[in-house]
Amino acid sequence: MPVSPLHSFHERLGARFTDFGGWTMPVQYAGVIAEHMAVREGVGVFDVSHLGRFAVTGTGATEMVRSQLCNDVASITPGRAQYTMALNDRGGVVDDIIVWRFAGDDYWIMPNGTNFDTILGRFRDGAGDLTVEPVRDATALVAVQGPDSPEVVRRVLGSMPGRFRVETGTFEDHPFWAAGTGYTGERGAEIAVPVATAEALFGAIVDAGAEPCGLGARDTLRLEMGYPLWGQDLDEDTTPLEAGLEWVVSWDHEFVGRAALERQRREGLPKRLVAFETEDRKIPRHGHALRGGASHGTVTSGNFSPVLERGIGMGYLSPPYDGASVEILIRKDWVRADVVTPPFIAR
Repeated sequence: MPVSPLHSFHERLGARFTDFGGWTMPVQYAGVIAEHMAVREGVGVFDVSHLGRFAVTGTGATEMVRSQLCNDVASITPGRAQYTMALNDRGGVVDDIIVWRFAGDDYWIMPNGTNFDTILGRFRDGAGDLTVEPVRDATALVAVQGPDSPEVVRRVLGSMPGRFRVETGTFEDHPFWAAGTGYTGERGAEIAVPVATAEALFGAIVDAGAEPCGLGARDTLRLEMGYPLWGQDLDEDTTPLEAGLEWVVSWDHEFVGRAALERQRREGLPKRLVAFETEDRKIPRHGHALRGGASHGTVTSGNFSPVLERGIGMGYLSPPYDGASVEILIRKDWVRADVVTPPFIAR
């Protein structure tokens, strides 16, 4: 099983490990709740080297990226990042993706780790004369997240990218590539560096005040924001419209899956995502049965919110449903939960 270039460093820091997308990655150090609150109240650093990343360059790269993804990279200028999705012909989400645009026809495409080969292959199949080059094996990727992240990143890199802005520079005579992106809802930056300087970067970030955090806290942080997780809240049989993410779809260009989404807009949705929070510490979990009136479905993500100190979750219900509460089957009991509009916490 692949490991991060920082694996030995994590071992020295006392990390506990688990399988994330086929990689052995840190799940926690001091504990999920402690690390979660460190990010909400200060600053934490995550190793996210398992995430995919490949470069797409050459004349015509913009048009090729536009055709593959449902958001429109032509709507962002060089030096910006964009959240988007690769869809199939049914409109289902093959993956949700971040794109970094460095120059007019110079991109990094950043899929989820588990879908890296699928998305890379898809882009290579449509590449023509373009260059599509993996950069994951040659780099490490870390995420600095939290309200104090700008101070830490500036101390280490000399600058802090703005929200969804992309920057390049040097760290200890090695290049870095960074964007003001993340998966926690806090200020932050994701930073890629060559493997040779990965430990130096991570160590400098920790020395500057960031708490080492595992991917367990990253999951509870993203859930508090209502951010979807591919493989649970999103999959190849779920469209962005069903997930309440039509804002990710740009209708001014042609892309794979567009016809299916237009059909759903005309005919209606067979399911839709709802978010909910329990009245106490009872915790909804992935796979729990979900119901609301005559509508039935399944919890796709659920956990304990360290900030709210109660259970929160998301799941899909069949139509029609527009009620103010749902019920979740937790340990043989139907538990009431209030329907809410994410994020679960004030932002």
